[in-house]
Amino acid sequence: MILVHKLSHDREPFYINPDLVVSIEAHPDVVLTLDNGQKVVVAETVEVLLESIRTWRRSLLVAPPVLTAVQ
Repeated sequence: MILVHKLSHDREPFYINPDLVVSIEAHPDVVLTLDNGQKVVVAETVEVLLESIRTWRRSLLVAPPVLTAVQ
């Protein structure tokens, strides 16, 4: 999950699953389009969003520790 902020007066923070993001557009506000067609206008720049998504995806690729049987 990545942290984003709704573009509003109070910039309400919320977390979103990047796997649900279909597209990111900047015209001039940044709009996330989700897989269900919902659009969310966020305060983050496209560059910040892309870096957050890259970091999140990289964290999934880190090998989990090897578990050993306790005897």
